[in-house]
Amino acid sequence: MPSKSSARLAALTVAAVCSAASTIVLTSPAHADSVRVHDIQGSTRISPYAGKTVTDVAGIVTGIRTYGSSRGFWLQDPSPDDNPATSEGVFVFTSSAPKVAVGDSVTVSGTVSEYVPGGTSSGNQSLTEITRPTVTVVSSGNAVPAATRIGAKSVPAAYAPAGDTAANGSVNGLTLQPSTYALDYYESLEGMNVQVSDTRVVGATDPYTELWVTVKPRENTTRHGGTLYGSYTSQNTGRLQIQSLGAVADFPVANVGDTLTGTTAGPLDYNQFGGYTLVASEIGTLKSDGLERETTRKQSRSELAVATYNVENLDPSDSSFEEHAAAIVNNLQSPDILSLEEIQDNNGATNDGTVAADQTVRKLIDAIAAAGGPTYDWRSIDPTNNTDGGEPGGNIRQVFLFNPERVSFTDRAGGDATTAVGVTKVHGKAQLTASPGRIDPANTAWANSRKPLAGEFVFRGKTVFLIANHLNSKGGDQGLTAQYQPPVRSSETQRHLQATAVNAFAKEILAKQKNADVITLGDINDFEFSDTTKILESDGALWSAIKSLPKSERYTYDYQGNSQVLDQILISPSIRYSCDFTYDSVHINAEFNDQISDHDPQVLRFRP
Repeated sequence: MPSKSSARLAALTVAAVCSAASTIVLTSPAHADSVRVHDIQGSTRISPYAGKTVTDVAGIVTGIRTYGSSRGFWLQDPSPDDNPATSEGVFVFTSSAPKVAVGDSVTVSGTVSEYVPGGTSSGNQSLTEITRPTVTVVSSGNAVPAATRIGAKSVPAAYAPAGDTAANGSVNGLTLQPSTYALDYYESLEGMNVQVSDTRVVGATDPYTELWVTVKPRENTTRHGGTLYGSYTSQNTGRLQIQSLGAVADFPVANVGDTLTGTTAGPLDYNQFGGYTLVASEIGTLKSDGLERETTRKQSRSELAVATYNVENLDPSDSSFEEHAAAIVNNLQSPDILSLEEIQDNNGATNDGTVAADQTVRKLIDAIAAAGGPTYDWRSIDPTNNTDGGEPGGNIRQVFLFNPERVSFTDRAGGDATTAVGVTKVHGKAQLTASPGRIDPANTAWANSRKPLAGEFVFRGKTVFLIANHLNSKGGDQGLTAQYQPPVRSSETQRHLQATAVNAFAKEILAKQKNADVITLGDINDFEFSDTTKILESDGALWSAIKSLPKSERYTYDYQGNSQVLDQILISPSIRYSCDFTYDSVHINAEFNDQISDHDPQVLRFRP
C-alpha cells in the first residue's frame, strides 16, 4: 500500500544497491546442500552472509509488495531449525513488481545485504535482505507456513538488552535472546509470517494508512485504551505497527481504544517509521469503542482559564479554521487566554520573506467569533525571517489570544524579534520591560528554534505573567527500536539549554516578586518526567501541573502507539500552593484518525 512510511530512503550498508529487477526462471529445485533462510538470518541482527552471494535458497512465498520503492516478496522456509533465535523468513528485494505468487515454492540466488531504513545516521536496526535475485519457481499453490502467534505471553516484559559498549552501544553483534527481550523476540521473527488476534488500537490510523495495536491489553493502559509512556524504562513491549498489503480503501479507519477483532496476519517487516511492522495480508474486523472528543468545564467568573494549543502549522490557506474554532469554543469552553503554537505567516510555507501573521491570526479570531465564542484580541512578535525553525518559509511563532471582556493585556513598547525582555521592580512588584517581549533571543540556545514570548496580563486587578514556549523538537533522536540501546536523545542538548534560560527568566520574576503568578506553557517537546522538565522546575520556580492528573490521563500526544506528554503548563509556587487550581488535558486530537492537530490542548484554571 502506497505510504511515505514504506519508502526506501537510504542505501544498503553492506552491499551495493540492488539491480532493477529479478529474473524469473523455471528450472530445477534447490540443491540439497544450499544455504537455508535461518542460516542467512543467523542468531544476531547482522547476517553471517552479509555481502556474500547465496544460491538456491528455498522457501514459500508468504507475501508480495508491489508498491513503493521497496518492492519484493517475503520468503519463508517451511522446515524450521530448532534455534528460536534464527528467523525462518527473509525479504527478497526485486525493485520492480515481483513475478511470483503467494504459495509459490521458490529458490532464490542473490546477494545478502543489510539495509538500514533511514540510513546509518538514523541509528536504526538493519533489515536482512536478498538482493539482485534470480528466482526459480519450483511449484505453485503450496500452503503458506502457519503464522507464528504474537501475544501477551510470547512477548517478554524486558524491552532490549544494553548495547555493547565496545560497539558504541549497538546491539547488532549480540546473540539474540528472544525469551528475554522484546526487541530480540521481534528480530527473531523478522520476515516471518506472524499473526495477532483481537488487538486493541493504541495509535489511530494515520494519513499514511497505518496504525498501532498492543498485544498486551493491560500494559500501562490510559483512560481511553491507549498505552501510556510514563518513563524511559516503560517502552511498552506490546506495541506493534500494522500496515497492509491490501488496498488503501480497505484499511480500517480506527481511533485509539478500537479493536481489530479476529486475526491480523502477514510478514513481519522493519521500517524507518516505527521499527517492527506487521504488513498484513489478512486484517481483523474493526470494532469501534465509540471514542468521543472531550469537553472541559467552563471556568467560573472568578477563575482565570489559561490554555495552550499547538495548531500545527496554521496558515490562511488551511481548511481547518472552522474546526479549530469549534474546538476552542466548545471543547475548551473559550479560555480567557490561549497560547498558540505553530502559527505560520500570512502565506504559509511560501518562502518569500513574509513574516507577518496578522491574516492568519485574524482568520482564526473571526472563525472563533462565528462559532459563538468571544472576539479575542491578540499579541505576538514576528520572528526574523527563517530563523525560528519549523517548515521553511512558514516562520512559525507563538501567539497570545485573550478575551478582552475578561482579561487585559499590559502593553509596553520595545519588544521585537531581537531585543531581550527584562524584569524590573516597580512599587514592590515585578514588571516586564517589554510586553510582549522575547526571552534572550540572542542566546545560542534558540538557534533555529522558537524564542519564548513573554507577556503581562491583568485579571480582576491581579497581574499574571505568561511565558509561551515551543522548545526544540525531538527530530534527530534515535527511535525506541534503534540498534543503539538505550537510544541517544541528541535533541535534548539544545532543549536543556532552552529550559535553563526559561527557568532563569521565571526565577528573575520571582526574585523581584516572590508571590508573582508565573505560567510557563506551550509545546515543551518533552515528557513530564524528562530532564527538560526538571530543569524548568529547578529550585522550585515552576511545577508541571499535568502531574496533578491521574497517570492514566497524563498525555497530550500519541507517537508510535505511546501516549505521552509533550505539551505542558508549568506554574509558580503562588499558583501551585496558594490557589485552588484545576488542570485538564483535553483529548480532542491525539487519539483520533481525523485530527485537526497532532496535539491535545491543555487548560489550567485558577483564582489569581
